[in-house]
Amino acid sequence: MRPQDPPQGGPAAAALPALETLKQRACESVELNAGRLGALSRDIWSRPELAYEEHQAHDAMIRFFSSRDLPGAAWAVQPRYKLGTAFRAEWGTAAPPGPDPGPRPLRLAFLCEYDALPGIGHACGHNLIAEVGAAAALGLKAALESLPQPAPVAVQVTVLGTPAEEQGGGKIDLIKAGAFEGLDVVFMAHPSQENAAYLPDVAEHDVTVKYYGKASHAAAYPWEGVNALDAAVLAYNNLSVLRQQMKPTWRVHGVIKNGGVKPNIIPSYTELEFYLRAPSMKDLSVLTEKVENCFKSAALATGCKVEIKGGENDYYNVLPNKSLQKVYKENGKKLGIEFISEDGILNGLSGSTDFGNVTFVVPGLHPYFYIGSDALNHTEQYTEAAGSQDAQFYALRTAKALAMTALDVIFKPSLLEEVREDFRQVKLKEEGQIP
Repeated sequence: MRPQDPPQGGPAAAALPALETLKQRACESVELNAGRLGALSRDIWSRPELAYEEHQAHDAMIRFFSSRDLPGAAWAVQPRYKLGTAFRAEWGTAAPPGPDPGPRPLRLAFLCEYDALPGIGHACGHNLIAEVGAAAALGLKAALESLPQPAPVAVQVTVLGTPAEEQGGGKIDLIKAGAFEGLDVVFMAHPSQENAAYLPDVAEHDVTVKYYGKASHAAAYPWEGVNALDAAVLAYNNLSVLRQQMKPTWRVHGVIKNGGVKPNIIPSYTELEFYLRAPSMKDLSVLTEKVENCFKSAALATGCKVEIKGGENDYYNVLPNKSLQKVYKENGKKLGIEFISEDGILNGLSGSTDFGNVTFVVPGLHPYFYIGSDALNHTEQYTEAAGSQDAQFYALRTAKALAMTALDVIFKPSLLEEVREDFRQVKLKEEGQIP
């Protein structure tokens, strides 16, 4: 039995404090736009595209935010923003009246992903991430537009379309291009099997290893060859031995992408691809050195030459922001969201995301949400669940909680200061400047 939404309107709404009334208005807007939001999600889900190739998804998002059917004032939309399949949509409130123009606008951003996985489509539910980001932005905008007079501070609401999370790191490209400069807080939510205000997404480093040997007839004169497959197998086994000395929170996983041509030819070339993961960038650096030594020693033992090439963009671990997480949980519980326990968060391990890099440059919130299925991410069953009608209720409920949390940031100045202080402290700790 799925949970029910709390009442969104009625005479009791007038008795609510002003901020609660705005939150109610945000939720009503999400419901009002549920049909078009679901259609957007389904459009992206039905035409899966890989990293940096999300042209149809990009165009669908552009059409959505450029539509005259959306309620309220128009969004300013920039297609192909700094990347071929990224976009930016913005809307802002007026500054409070008075002779003093006041401080710069408070800039809040919602991030949308929409790339898929090869072979199995939207098995990580990025169509729902795009929908949640769009829905939360619409809800926040509607709440602010309902104000009888300008908010105490001007607000700019930004929606960023961030491609290539599954491969390449589109958010990292956008950081380098300056897309996140000037933003105060960013929000995004990711589909999962449970509801959590935070999960410890870990740092990740890609590495491609190529061994170069010498071909020879494997039966007639194998001694003339230099076996690159032996190097690849030794490297794989070296890593298996290393696992005994690896921390429980470290992960190394990979494949041999090229193992030779024919059994009767000594392989002159082999290629491996590995992902290395650790809870922090500091740990990841230590793990990377150990793993690269495994690769180098295999080359030395076999007489091969080795080429080790790291990915262009390392994914950083996601930094927590306890102030944002606390407020998000409070809002989520009002909507009937049941969150996993703190032990589940502390003792669990998650994947990796380029949102981690974002949290090193701006305070961010990256909750996870249940979509009505126990299927695991990156499976065909999760693809089906991400495109189902059942997922819509949970996605839109999450969008409401994000919009409500953004309203707290706007109308509670002390919260914004706490968010900024959390950001400062956790970065100092991550960098080893404080214990």
